[in-house]
Amino acid sequence: MQLQTERLSLRSFREEDVDAMAQLFANPDFMLFSLGAFTERKKTVDFIEKVMAWHRAEMPSQFAVMLHGHHAVIGYCGFHHHPEVPGEIEIGYRLHPDYWNRGLITEAARAVRDHAFAESKTASRDFPDSSGKHRVTSRGGEKWNAGRKRNYVSRLSDAGVCDNTRTVGCEA
Repeated sequence: MQLQTERLSLRSFREEDVDAMAQLFANPDFMLFSLGAFTERKKTVDFIEKVMAWHRAEMPSQFAVMLHGHHAVIGYCGFHHHPEVPGEIEIGYRLHPDYWNRGLITEAARAVRDHAFAESKTASRDFPDSSGKHRVTSRGGEKWNAGRKRNYVSRLSDAGVCDNTRTVGCEA
């Protein structure tokens, strides 16, 4: 599966992406809004295997992000399945810090969002201390509720579209 934007190519992960992703996952800035950098290569292998398995099972998955005309993976953007919210997915992403503040991940997230709505399920989740993610989702048209610890915005499930502040076509 491939998605294209004005400046980016997003494609399914491959086994040969492990080395590039291991370098990215070891970067504390790349992993800033997560549980910390991966210090063991096995965690990267597990990530790649997990998202490749999702893809093989025809489940929404993550995409490797590259600049057009380049083969180097600079991050990822795509779908993540949350065990605490069964049946729903979110759009998650990470980008090498050298590419921050250029609108690239917003561009990638919009392409993934549009693909998700075409496929009919998506969610976007933000955290209050993640101002960069707030900018990405707000540019994508979603709402932000800074008063909540965990902000689920624009969830699209089988029931309909929901967000923190209102419910549209679904039962809360």
